[in-house]
Amino acid sequence: MASDSIHLSNIIRDLPDRPGVYQYYDKDGKLLYIGKAKNLKKRVSSYFSRDSSLTGKVRVLVQKIADLRFIVVNSELDALLLENNLIKKYQPRYNVMLKDDKTYPWIIIKKEPFPRIFYTRHRINDGSDYFGPYASGKMMNTLLDLVRQLYPLRNCNLNLNQASISKKKYKVCLEYHIGNCLGPCEGLEKEEDYQSRLQEIRNIIKGNIATVKLQLIELMKDYSARYEFEKAQVVKEKIELLERYQSKSMVVNPSIHNVDVFTYCEDSTSGYVNFMKVVNGCIIQAHTVEMKKKLDESPEELLTLAIAELRERFESDAKEIILSVMPEVELPGVVFTVPIRGDKKALVELSERNAKFYMLEKHKQIERVDPERHTKRIMEQMQKDLRLKAQPVRIDCFDNSNIQGAFPVAAMVVFTNGRADKQEYRHFNIKTVEGPNDFASMEEVIYRRYKRVLDEGKELPQLIVIDGGKGQLSSAMASLEKLGLRGKIDVIGIAKKLEEIYYPGDSVPLYIDKKSETLRVIQQLRDEAHRFGITHHRQRREKGTIKTQLTGIEGIGDSTAQTLLRKFKSVKNIKAASIEELQSVVGKSKGKFVFDFFKGENI
Repeated sequence: MASDSIHLSNIIRDLPDRPGVYQYYDKDGKLLYIGKAKNLKKRVSSYFSRDSSLTGKVRVLVQKIADLRFIVVNSELDALLLENNLIKKYQPRYNVMLKDDKTYPWIIIKKEPFPRIFYTRHRINDGSDYFGPYASGKMMNTLLDLVRQLYPLRNCNLNLNQASISKKKYKVCLEYHIGNCLGPCEGLEKEEDYQSRLQEIRNIIKGNIATVKLQLIELMKDYSARYEFEKAQVVKEKIELLERYQSKSMVVNPSIHNVDVFTYCEDSTSGYVNFMKVVNGCIIQAHTVEMKKKLDESPEELLTLAIAELRERFESDAKEIILSVMPEVELPGVVFTVPIRGDKKALVELSERNAKFYMLEKHKQIERVDPERHTKRIMEQMQKDLRLKAQPVRIDCFDNSNIQGAFPVAAMVVFTNGRADKQEYRHFNIKTVEGPNDFASMEEVIYRRYKRVLDEGKELPQLIVIDGGKGQLSSAMASLEKLGLRGKIDVIGIAKKLEEIYYPGDSVPLYIDKKSETLRVIQQLRDEAHRFGITHHRQRREKGTIKTQLTGIEGIGDSTAQTLLRKFKSVKNIKAASIEELQSVVGKSKGKFVFDFFKGENI
């Protein structure tokens, strides 16, 4: 180990202050990690600095490093591209990997005489033109249908070289007779005209619809000027078809031309990057990738890797990239924009929705296929979002309920592994507090609950949630202090209005993403505690009101009222009972008191 340290120190000392790519190897020569750097010396040194605040995963990596190699390049962009290619080639254990579980289709214009246009899932270097890939098959098929309606093209697989056509080897088929093909197999169409239509098709696929539309308008005017109105009408119908397609695919101002949009969201284990290509205000490509985190990479790091990979994959040459966060790299000739308002901001929001939808779909798939993994991910996410000491496997949530101090109760609901555990729910009737005092009620309930847990030797929860703000939270902490539990259990309070999360001793609340799973679980806990508490409070209030109605009868006390309610279930049934039925339950004199009271009430 000492020799490895000396070896690494010597290499680091001689590293150049230049952009490049570095590679870490273990003692067996296995590649562990590939990284890029704007300044190789500074970046690599940061891993081995004693003052460096490295995360646990990075420290584990550093302990395994026995050798270091590097490649110097001319620019930061070259370093990014080289890093991306090397990661795809070698797939080191500690590097982020982009996950794609599908083979996406491409539109191909085949390299051949009178080229065919169709879709394929296999891209090969055969000189053909490929467009895509298309994450949405619907988008690709809509484009192909549009092209076939606009332009007659052959769809046969005949070898239409000039020698075969000259020898008249082929005959036109049904496609020619119904107008879908102009008969190049019999030499009825020139290849120059065919190629001209293909160029217009290329423009449509690339999103340059305005250019094609202008060409068609000029052609329509030309036909009209020559009084060829039937041909002009055919061209007009094509223009209308293009306009309908454009109106359906338009999402923003058409002045937004040839831009890429990248946005990012994440959970505890992965980052998700959505890419959209926008030409003339239309989205012509959209794709989302999952990126498995290996070393607690930042959103900026993951976004930078995704930009390099996806721009290369989609062969994008856009000079502007619109993003949700600024990446960690500069691309020569490319402007990065993080919009605040307007059409570009709308594009970012649309892209973010796509990324989050993709993430939620992944979560649902995992929940169906691997529930344990789903639960573990939620626990990890909650621990991270709420800054807890441990994963909140068991959460106890408390809520008070009273009306002007009458019949004060409290409820405790329990979630285990993020799900309601109804067998553990508990009700509490407040015993020591008079009047409407939520703070004192909370203090009493917390003390009673955890005094009993300690006395019975039961397991404590990892998290306590108090439905209320700073006041109720302070009251709960006072009881935990008395029981010697302060600091042993994480405790938070949630305020109803703005969904603010409060911590003991901290007056500044934490605001969690409104769409996060963590806040959703906390809200479910809070709502369930409120429902459970209200239900118990209503039952107790109704029971108390009924008992008061019966004990208002002369000679009838609490015990007799309880006996009557147990037998007849409700005051309504007691009123309808005969004197004999009442006397059989509570005796002759008391039965007559009750019967006479309700008989007089009905007169």
